[in-house]
Amino acid sequence: MTSPTTRGRRARIEPVRPSRRPLGTIGLTIGIAAVALFAAIRIVTADDRSDALSDAVQDFVTLSASVVIESLPFVFLGIVLSIAVQLWLPPDFLVRRLPTNGVVRRAVISLLGILLPVCECGNVPLARGLLQRGLTVGESMTFLLAAPILNPVTIITTYQAFGWQDGILVWRIVGGFVIANLVGWVFSRHPDPTSLLTPAFQAACAREHADASAKPRRGARMFVDETSAMLPALFVGSAIAGFIQVAVSRDILITLGQNPVLSVFALMLLAFVVALCSNVDAFFVLAFGSTFMPGAIVAFLVFGPMVDVKMLALMRTTFTTRTLVQLTTIVALASAALGLAVNLAA
Repeated sequence: MTSPTTRGRRARIEPVRPSRRPLGTIGLTIGIAAVALFAAIRIVTADDRSDALSDAVQDFVTLSASVVIESLPFVFLGIVLSIAVQLWLPPDFLVRRLPTNGVVRRAVISLLGILLPVCECGNVPLARGLLQRGLTVGESMTFLLAAPILNPVTIITTYQAFGWQDGILVWRIVGGFVIANLVGWVFSRHPDPTSLLTPAFQAACAREHADASAKPRRGARMFVDETSAMLPALFVGSAIAGFIQVAVSRDILITLGQNPVLSVFALMLLAFVVALCSNVDAFFVLAFGSTFMPGAIVAFLVFGPMVDVKMLALMRTTFTTRTLVQLTTIVALASAALGLAVNLAA
C-alpha cells in the first residue's frame, strides 16, 4: 500500500496508549488476585494453620520468582532497543534497500528482526511506521510476525533455555520464517489492501512528524508505556507457571503433555492467554519441558509471539477485526501443523 503521505511529509504513528494501559492494569490486578486467592486457599486448608507457608507455597513463590528474575534483563533490553529503533533509525533507511521481487522482498523483510531486535510489543508501532513509510500490508504483516522470533535476543534466550535439545531452536526459527511469509503472501494477494486497515490508522498517516527536539521526552514516555504493558504480563505469566507446577497434579500434566495432539493445542492456548514477551517466553515454557512433547513446546514458541491476547489488542489499532480473525486462523492452523509434525517426527 502506498503511503497516504508524500516522501517529504511522513506521519509519525504513536502507539494508542488507552488500549495498552488498561491491559497492564487489568493484568496486574488479575495476577495479584490470583496469588492472593491461592495463598488464602492454602492457609485455610492447611493442616497446621500456624505453618501457612507450606512447601507448596514456597515452591510456587520460588518458581514464579525465578522466571521473573531470569526474564527482566531481556524485557528491559527489548524496550530500550524498540525505542532506539523507533526514534533514531532514519525512516527510509531499510525500505529503499529492499528487493523489488515480492517473494524475495518479503523473505528479506522477515529477516529484519536480526537488525531490529525488538519484541512483539515494540514491533507493533514499528510495523505501523514501516507501513506508513511504504511497505504493503502483506509486507508489514510479514515483519510483524517474523521479527519477534527472528531476532538475536529471542534466539539467544531460546538457546540458553533449550540448547539444541530436540531441535526446538531450529524448528522455532524455521517455523517463524515460513509462517510469517505464508501470511504475508496470502494478504499480498488481497484485491483491496486498504480495506484491511482501520480508518483511524489511515487518518493517522496524514499527521506531521513531531519535532526532533521532542525525542528525549517521547523516549521517556514510550519507556513508561512499554514497561507498564509488558511487566504485568510477565508477572502474571510467571505466577501462572508457578501455580500450574504446584497446583496441578503431575499425573494430569504427564497425561496431557505426552499426548501428541492435545499437548500441542494445550500449550498454544496457554501461549495465547499468558501473552509473554518473545524475549523471555523460552524461560517460561522451559518449566514444561519435562512433561510436554517437543512439538507442543515448538507450537508455544511460534504461536505465542505471533498471536496472543495482548498482540491482538495492539494490532487492532492498525488492522480491522475481520483481518485479525483471518490472520489468527492462518497462524493457529500453521502453528498446530508444525507442532504435530515435530511430534510425529520425534
